[in-house]
Amino acid sequence: MPGLVSLNTPPDAPPLRLVVPDGGGSVGDSRIQVREDAKIRSPATKKTPSPSSSRTKPSPRRTTPPPPPTDESALDNPDLGPFLLKLARDTMASGESPAKALDYAIRASRSFERCSAAEGAPSLELAMSLHVAAAIYCSLGRFAEAVPALDRAIEVPDVERGPEHALAAFSGYMQLGDTYSMLGQLDRSIECYEKGLQIQMQTLGETDPRVGETCRYLAEAHVQAMQFDEAERLCKRTLEIHREHSAPASLEEAADRRLAALVCEAKGEHEAALEHLVLASMAMIANGQDAEVAAIDVSIGHVYLSLARFDEAVFSYQKALTVLKSARGDNHPSVASVFVRLADLYHKIGKLRESKSYCENALRIYSRPTPGTSAEDVAAGLTEIAAIYEAVNEPEEALKLLQKARGLLEDLPGQRSAEAGIEAQMGVMLYMVGRYGEARDSFESAVAKLRAAGERKSAFFGVVLNQMGLACVQLFKIDEAAGLFEEARAVLEQECGPCHPDTLGVYSNLAATYDAMGRVEDAIEILEYVLKVREEKLGTANPDVDDEKKRLAELLKEAGRARNRKAKSLENLLDTNSQRMKKEGTKRWAGLGFK
Repeated sequence: MPGLVSLNTPPDAPPLRLVVPDGGGSVGDSRIQVREDAKIRSPATKKTPSPSSSRTKPSPRRTTPPPPPTDESALDNPDLGPFLLKLARDTMASGESPAKALDYAIRASRSFERCSAAEGAPSLELAMSLHVAAAIYCSLGRFAEAVPALDRAIEVPDVERGPEHALAAFSGYMQLGDTYSMLGQLDRSIECYEKGLQIQMQTLGETDPRVGETCRYLAEAHVQAMQFDEAERLCKRTLEIHREHSAPASLEEAADRRLAALVCEAKGEHEAALEHLVLASMAMIANGQDAEVAAIDVSIGHVYLSLARFDEAVFSYQKALTVLKSARGDNHPSVASVFVRLADLYHKIGKLRESKSYCENALRIYSRPTPGTSAEDVAAGLTEIAAIYEAVNEPEEALKLLQKARGLLEDLPGQRSAEAGIEAQMGVMLYMVGRYGEARDSFESAVAKLRAAGERKSAFFGVVLNQMGLACVQLFKIDEAAGLFEEARAVLEQECGPCHPDTLGVYSNLAATYDAMGRVEDAIEILEYVLKVREEKLGTANPDVDDEKKRLAELLKEAGRARNRKAKSLENLLDTNSQRMKKEGTKRWAGLGFK
């Protein structure tokens, strides 16, 4: 987490840090930098061993202080809070008992709360103790319980009282954002990061290098939430700040450009992404970061693949593969990820034997990952391989890999959205092999996770609702399907617009559902709109337009009336750029025209 350093802290005073142990499920980089104004001496006394020669062993020295008083009235003692807070820190650092450390931190916060209420002034020590308690909650995996502590910690400091209070408020918002991120609530996480950024800019100025780090941190959160326009804006600001304060071709600029390239690629701006990656690679070469240069080469290869420049993509992948094998070993996950990229490339150019060979090489590495490999990396690799198996029409094999990937992510904090994506992909696979009941259950689980993660307004959420509706149609649950299609329509209209192909597909499915329910007039109204848009966008000779015409004609004949339409110009009659909508994982339901 980016830092906001107190302006009053002497340069030679080392910051006191609370570092959550790696094994405890730490929340992002939630380290809190604070100034320790005075050393707190433990009230425990130490006994020296007797020098008497009559004893064969000296009496043991007491190495731990006596337990702090538990009497509620003792919390009013102003010396008790600092003592308990020090105990909490020391206990956590030793790794002895996180539960005991948590108890100390909670009691310290209660003591600070009572003393600050008596003094009538905000206590930064109270905020600090609540930060510590929240970090311990997170190390125990109890993220939801950390939220109230951080909410209270944010209320304590008064930013107008100076940089020390601004530091406490900034740290609280960033730590709360990390906690929401681990809970999968990206919208709340981003909201907290934005508030922290505003406090940091007010205190340090808008062009301070530390503001640039926070902007990049926030941009990464926007990328995770697939909010690419906002991420691009923050990337540009970060680059401007680092150009002002860093040397040319700095590591900071390289990191900014890699993130900017990711955003550009997600928006389909492949040439711009390639330019950022080439500049980032040059910066890494200048700083002697060979392994990072190889990672950038992989990204460059992916952009070349998107541009159908296959020979250049192969060269970039092979170049990266050579360096990564030399630097990290043949069985490193980064090597497996390059194998997956090569498998995808060879599948796209029709060399299926080579594609399958690279998939098998990657699976061999993922089946026995090297120590230190994260479950998230393995799950991501298995998901990508499953997509290749799906593309070569091996859904059962793809389904096995997806089930394994989901198992790796189960119960991991902060992976709710990723798990939902895997379950949605599993639903598509199950639908393709005719296991509609299991497909519906898989989609339902994905929808529940996306709702909990605050992604009910994303386009992906709308697509998953549509797929779940199709599974319900196959199970003859027409009323449930209609509700899902209606919700999907509302989401996609908001996120993509009423003329987007995905939105039009949902319109068609909803019209077919209304037809099956006997709501013929509603179905006709929707189909007339869909046909009008398709004729304008695709031209009247497009196969999709022809399908919609036939469906509408049947409904109009049943209703005993003619189509309500205005005269059309012929300028879009033969649209040479029209493309058929992709219908992966879906089938038409005979007589109703589901898509």
